[in-house]
Amino acid sequence: MIIERVIQSKIQHALSSKKVIIVYGARQVGKTTIIKEILKNNRQGVYLSCDEPDVLDVFTGKTSSEMKAFLRGATTIFLDEAQRVRNVGISLKLLHDTYPELTIVATGSSSFDLANETNEPLTGRNIPFTLYPVSFLEYQKYVGGLEAKRLLDYRIIYGMYPAVVTADDARQEVKLLTKDYLFKDVFRIETIRKPLVVEKLAQLLAYQIGQEVSYNELAQKLEISRQTVMSYVRLLEQAFIVFRVSPLGKNPRNEVTRFEKIYFYDTGIRNALIDNFDSLKNRFDKGALFENFFIAERLKVYQQKNKDVHQYFWRTKEGSEIDLIEVYRDQMEAFECKWDAEKVSTRAWNNAFPDTTVQVVNNKNITMLLV
Repeated sequence: MIIERVIQSKIQHALSSKKVIIVYGARQVGKTTIIKEILKNNRQGVYLSCDEPDVLDVFTGKTSSEMKAFLRGATTIFLDEAQRVRNVGISLKLLHDTYPELTIVATGSSSFDLANETNEPLTGRNIPFTLYPVSFLEYQKYVGGLEAKRLLDYRIIYGMYPAVVTADDARQEVKLLTKDYLFKDVFRIETIRKPLVVEKLAQLLAYQIGQEVSYNELAQKLEISRQTVMSYVRLLEQAFIVFRVSPLGKNPRNEVTRFEKIYFYDTGIRNALIDNFDSLKNRFDKGALFENFFIAERLKVYQQKNKDVHQYFWRTKEGSEIDLIEVYRDQMEAFECKWDAEKVSTRAWNNAFPDTTVQVVNNKNITMLLV
């Protein structure tokens, strides 16, 4: 039984747009599965993997007619792992401009090369999508509402990658995923001289979820420059391993200089990095882990609802804090994550933002906020 992904229908709808469709996402997140499912209903479509030498060759530095001849009459092409093609943006632009009737879908397991090489050539010509690990809504449809709620603790521990969700041994699967795939795209970058430092950085970040991150402190621990730490964090972002959340402030200049928080797209990956799969009731980091899970899942909720929402956290010099602030157009919502609490003190927040009530997120109501 295949897990139904919400983004699949969005991609199918975009096929008629006459634009190049680009699907970003981490390795093993399900991009290939989705495009092969779409291909089942497309008789004139063809799947091409850039892991194959002949495919890689024909899309590298070739003319539009040479590429078209290789397609042998296909009207839709699904180009998987497109970031492997050097100057892929130029190749896709040539095909798109010369044969506008051709529908092109390209996937990339990282946004390193694919984003950099398609941004300029395909400006105004592409529709980007980002595929995250399985959302709680998708998981609920897969196992049923009651079962999804019952296994909430389990999913927070082992994460939401498709192979992990369907595995008989989730622990083994997420450890293999982390070991074999997680850093592959990062290590392809020639400027990474010390791959082990990147892994150590990811581990340090895993211990600091829910906390404000000091790049200077990380630099001292890793014995590298602050600038190198920041560039490595950016690479981990581009590989869809972590994402940053900035502080909410009334003075934008202060927001730039103040510390950020860094979360993992998948809590299972985070736990694998520190090799801790204990149940929530036995963990010292239960609150931070629950917070990370909720904030990452809310990213998927925004995508499912086609909302461009900005995430922030809020903290005063006195230590008052709100975990998540969502800003959508002129609307603002605030959430405080507590695994088993129903009330929290929000006096400082109420004084600063009296028109926005803080919702307490706990293990009883979290599922209602993720569908």
